[in-house]
Amino acid sequence: MTDYLKVIYDEGSHPYTEYPAKLCSYLFQAFGMKPGMKFLETGCGRGEFLQHFHKLGLDCHGIDRSPEAAGFLAGAGILVGVCDVEKDRLPFADNTFDIIYNKSFLEHLRNPDVFLKEARRILKPGGLLLCLVPDWEANFKIYFDDFTHRTPFTDVSLRDIFKICDFERISVCKFRQLPVVWRYPMLNYFCAAISPFVPVRAKNKFLRWSRELMLVGSAFKGAQV
Repeated sequence: MTDYLKVIYDEGSHPYTEYPAKLCSYLFQAFGMKPGMKFLETGCGRGEFLQHFHKLGLDCHGIDRSPEAAGFLAGAGILVGVCDVEKDRLPFADNTFDIIYNKSFLEHLRNPDVFLKEARRILKPGGLLLCLVPDWEANFKIYFDDFTHRTPFTDVSLRDIFKICDFERISVCKFRQLPVVWRYPMLNYFCAAISPFVPVRAKNKFLRWSRELMLVGSAFKGAQV
């Protein structure tokens, strides 16, 4: 069977862009990350985010279910392991990481709580879990264009699963993948105004990302464990 990275994230449909670098820089500042922090990306795929977090000074590691993932980061000085997070125990000791990050990952899991409990185990006390997922309410018409999607999330359900898995200081917010909006938040009002008129599957990224919101969920492992 053809590897999913070659099909879902081939360069034809998902070309390399400057967006990962911009998002990494934004998240690095927004969540107070510091050089030297031990960082894990789960579902790292082609490694675009890992490479940029590595350039920002984080001690980066990755895991993915695809053996192809390590090849994308060959020579980058980043360790990438193979793991099916719903079947296997994460291959790290308790209290290992300062930050666990993933983007467009949780929605691919049938049992995301299994992964989240393991993520909490390997986070250091006070460590940050940072998950970006598509907002079901804004994406339901196209959600299953990706047949590997399994679990839709709303802001309510994302908060609840973090609570169930014993995370603390939980925050979930809606997020547009438009760097110009990060610089000028007032533009969110303009995007919201035009979003009802944007065609489903619009080709233009500004229009599409005005409509297709993400959720940014952050939570922490308790300092006392």
